Amino acid sequence: MKKQYKIEVDCANCAREIEEAAGKVPGVASVSVSFLTQKMEVEFSEGSNPDAVMKQVKKTCCRIEPDFTIEL
Repeated sequence: MKKQYKIEVDCANCAREIEEAAGKVPGVASVSVSFLTQKMEVEFSEGSNPDAVMKQVKKTCCRIEPDFTIEL
């Protein structure tokens, strides 16, 4: 299952770092972050709970970029 989320990230480098960090979260099969459109597209692993996974993604990404926001 794929879902798209509206995010707020300050620069392209931050977007790249967030994409890398989010991709390592268990339950995330793939992730794509666009600085230009301020969107994150996440494909979840089969059998994972998207809400629980996204809470962990948000927590992980906020450690990388404290100003990062995502609309869940």
